[in-house]
Amino acid sequence: MSENRLAAVGFHSGELAVQDRAGVRAYAQRLASMAARGRLSAGTAALLSSARLAVVTARDGDGRLWTSPLVGQPGFLAAAAPTTLRIQGGVADVDPLHGMLAGQPVGVVAIDFAARRRLRVNGVLTHADSAGLVLEVDQAYGNCPKYIEPRLPAMPAGSAAAVFDGSALRPAERVLIEGADTFFLGTAHPTSGNDASHRGGPAGFVRVDDGRLSWPDYPGNNLFNSLGNIAVDPATALLFLDFVTGAAVQLSGTAALEWSVSDVQEAERSVVFTPERVLTTTNRIRVTAS
Repeated sequence: MSENRLAAVGFHSGELAVQDRAGVRAYAQRLASMAARGRLSAGTAALLSSARLAVVTARDGDGRLWTSPLVGQPGFLAAAAPTTLRIQGGVADVDPLHGMLAGQPVGVVAIDFAARRRLRVNGVLTHADSAGLVLEVDQAYGNCPKYIEPRLPAMPAGSAAAVFDGSALRPAERVLIEGADTFFLGTAHPTSGNDASHRGGPAGFVRVDDGRLSWPDYPGNNLFNSLGNIAVDPATALLFLDFVTGAAVQLSGTAALEWSVSDVQEAERSVVFTPERVLTTTNRIRVTAS
């Protein structure tokens, strides 16, 4: 984490700029401790140990940002120490982050759909091999349950296989995306590291138009971690999961924040994403609606 991030304000320049534009700077300051250096408490360790699904944001060997699913039985995520997260197994062989390099910043979000709980953990990847990943924790904090669609626990769906790798969406990916009520968002900052977060809304809240994706930014904690990153670095990665078939659509590209939303009452902003790479794989994860 940079010295700027460790300053009293607790936020980097991009987060502060978005907070100012949204008029929530004073409110965000009351929650600034969430953005400060964090540890894995006993409570967060318990959530991690029970989780079956997490998502990681990192860069591949070519420097491209991706967001990838991590699936396992309870215990595959473990707080080995208050500042050390161990992830057993790592990403699938067909995933663009397979073989990711240690030493880079990564963002992880662990999510329990059934309990409607999520935990964000950001830090530096200190070890990566076929056995799993080790993350030195910089930040660790929970988010509210709002917009988490209740589902039964996640289960690995079998041996993953790649079915499409291209630069634009096909009709199949568009159908999955436009019917989704959940996706995961990966963003980056040049000095404050990478971040993975969950986004949810009514089915169809993500739209596809002329090959670009857009979604409303619903009210949240007003910290604007993701949007603050996008304000500084447009590199963005998305992950959509088909919880019935086990398919996953991963997109890497760029995003921009738009400050006008005309047809979504709750939202005052939207995000527009332009894909540069699209990867579709099968047999990643299955979660049954509760």
